[in-house]
Amino acid sequence: MQWETVIGLEIHAQLATQSKIFSASATTFGAEPNTQASLVDLGMPGVLPVLNEEAVRMACKFGLAIDAEIGARNVFARKNYFYPDLPKGYQISQMELPIVGKGFLDITLEDGTLKRVGITRAHLEEDAGKSLHEDFHGMSGIDLNRAGTPLLEIVSEPDIRSAKEAVAYAKAIHALVRYLGICDGNMAEGSLRCDCNVSVRPKGQAEFGTRAEIKNVNSFRFIEKAINHEVQRQIELIEDGGKVVQETRLYDPNKDQTRSMRSKEEANDYRYFPDPDLLPVVIEPSFLAAVRATLPELPTQKRERFQAAFGLSVYDASVLSASRELADYFEQVQHVSGDAKLAANWVMGELSSLLNKDGLEIEQSPVSAEQLGGMILRIKDNTLSGKLAKMVFEALAAGEGATADEVIEKKGLKQVTDSGAIEKMLDEVLAANAEQVEQYRASDVAKRGKMFGFFVGQAMKASKGKANPGQVNELLKKKLEG
Repeated sequence: MQWETVIGLEIHAQLATQSKIFSASATTFGAEPNTQASLVDLGMPGVLPVLNEEAVRMACKFGLAIDAEIGARNVFARKNYFYPDLPKGYQISQMELPIVGKGFLDITLEDGTLKRVGITRAHLEEDAGKSLHEDFHGMSGIDLNRAGTPLLEIVSEPDIRSAKEAVAYAKAIHALVRYLGICDGNMAEGSLRCDCNVSVRPKGQAEFGTRAEIKNVNSFRFIEKAINHEVQRQIELIEDGGKVVQETRLYDPNKDQTRSMRSKEEANDYRYFPDPDLLPVVIEPSFLAAVRATLPELPTQKRERFQAAFGLSVYDASVLSASRELADYFEQVQHVSGDAKLAANWVMGELSSLLNKDGLEIEQSPVSAEQLGGMILRIKDNTLSGKLAKMVFEALAAGEGATADEVIEKKGLKQVTDSGAIEKMLDEVLAANAEQVEQYRASDVAKRGKMFGFFVGQAMKASKGKANPGQVNELLKKKLEG
């Protein structure tokens, strides 16, 4: 039987406010346990929550960016459940009237095509604390520093059809919240967490299958692996005559498997009701207009501009606009060098390779945009060949010069473009390989093609990689044919 996967993601983005959503406590990551929890966060009797206006502003910013309906009147509710790290016995969230309604996000797939994923809603809520099990020998420690941290929960429609699409969507959300400056997107610190709702159904069937929710997946790689494992588990279960149970599961990256955590609760299990301590939030048109005026150029808009202004492919433009910092770096390189295609090739090629190898972000690049742009200028004016440019790039990365020109001068890496000098060097190479020259001239066209590479290699070796490859090819062909 052919199966179709149906996926919806719930992404929790921690908003980059300086204080919590209902108290003045700090939200800094890494503080000593329970040093950033006030009486409000601890749920002490008699305390009252006060809504953080900045969290509302950030939620509206996100809603406008995904072209969503903004709830002019949105309401906070109490979601009741018991857990040791939830001191109040309820979480303040939004249910029937969220701040952000239906919207959408366009994602770029691996083959360069665009797909639109619907967003059902995005609502504000407070985070719970954290249970710690490692250091307490059979007991659990409770750290309430996170309790009350503002979250925006972004719920997609079940429009995603594969693990790779899910990763593309999660990356697009990650890029968007960072562009907007509303979340730092640091998944390792829990600033962006993902719940994956996964089900399968026979191809062609309209009704959805029973879904399982994989909780708190904290990396793009694990999102893909967890979904793929869960899809396989459900297919095998159904094909063996079993039934998928609606439940919450955890992904174990060490064993690469999901395991049951608890049966999936429905909304009525939480006994939602409007929070009596918080008034409905009314968003005035003037407030929304002021938020709209602060919107930056969004990833989709930047991608379209890169295609239109610089003639880049959908794929190149998507990669370069994936983060605000990378896009800014590329534009600087393009501005200095005046060559968008070469700038794109170097940023996506050598530079990305260097950053990946050393585990660096673009902001930590050892080669500045000005340095890379200046080096590309030397490629354009034939001072550098591709091979020499790589040597200059490596020297810049190692801090062996402030500019490409300085490195070229210091290391004598200027490309030889003097035809006379190249011809003299080629004559010496051909004289030293007279036997191969005779074999070349006696061979048919197909064999000559293979042998030609040998002479090019010898010529480049003789010039220590400094001869202009185009001129070497052209002059060598003339001499061998002659």
